[in-house]
Amino acid sequence: MKYQLNIKILGLTMMLLAMTPTALKAEKFVFTTAWTAQAEFAGYYIAKEKGFYREQGLDVVIQHPSLTSTTFNRLQSDQCNAAMISMMSAMDFIAQGIPLVNIFQESMNSSNILVSRWDISPLKMKGKKVAIFNSDPNYLAIIMSKKEGMDYEWVRFTSHINLFLSGAIDATMVVSYNEYYQLMQAGFKMSEENIYRFSEHGFNIQENGVYVKRDYFLTHRETCQKFATATSKGWEWVAAHPDEALEIVMKYVRKYNAPTNRVMQKLMLKECLRLQLDPDSKQREFRVRPDMVEKASQLMLEYGMLKRRVTYKELIGQ
Repeated sequence: MKYQLNIKILGLTMMLLAMTPTALKAEKFVFTTAWTAQAEFAGYYIAKEKGFYREQGLDVVIQHPSLTSTTFNRLQSDQCNAAMISMMSAMDFIAQGIPLVNIFQESMNSSNILVSRWDISPLKMKGKKVAIFNSDPNYLAIIMSKKEGMDYEWVRFTSHINLFLSGAIDATMVVSYNEYYQLMQAGFKMSEENIYRFSEHGFNIQENGVYVKRDYFLTHRETCQKFATATSKGWEWVAAHPDEALEIVMKYVRKYNAPTNRVMQKLMLKECLRLQLDPDSKQREFRVRPDMVEKASQLMLEYGMLKRRVTYKELIGQ
């Protein structure tokens, strides 16, 4: 009996030793995306589903924000360790005395597009009503309006395109991976005449990245690096297996009852992957570009959107 007990203990010990250290003590890491479940976050879903986070010793919990509990609010109130925030918003927060650090940069290009309702150039619509997202100050739209002397009348909206399609407004801000395709699906005709792509007019500035509080970064540098490494692997896997990645995205869409469809998510995924390519190297570098930080800081200072200059080194925690 004693011999059998020893055998069982030995077997259990060998099983525990065979387990990787990451499996024995995975560190919990809560991450909040920028919006509801969709293909924009495919790389994070894949990193979790394929075990890439686990390989790094992380137990990552993926949250989605709501209208009453925003991404930034969750980060500020310590409901998550990291949150997806646009680069210009992060710079604004930092200038206000809220220290944040970028640990992973997903976007390498601007997705912002201004679409006019009446088949004329947005630059010929001085003083017209333009819809902008309520969830973000939309720095580029305001800067462009001031720089070009457009004096738009801003109308804030939460989501969807019905306000624009109804003719209640003259133009609307969209992003190339979401509302732009919603307009196409709705049958709205777009041409080069009635769209203004910010990336083609000197406003190609990076957008969403993953940020943590600076004090967390200083005490969890290795954790942040592990998250970035696994997320990079997740996005590279998505790029190599887009069809399978889409299946996993749709699983999350169904789980969280996101109002979308498969065709829309396939288009979104393709465009998000395109936006990740560095405009110079054409590679996925997942990094903050110093030149884009400098451009953003300069524009925001010039048009009164920053209290002080925010530097590249500050943004990445150096």
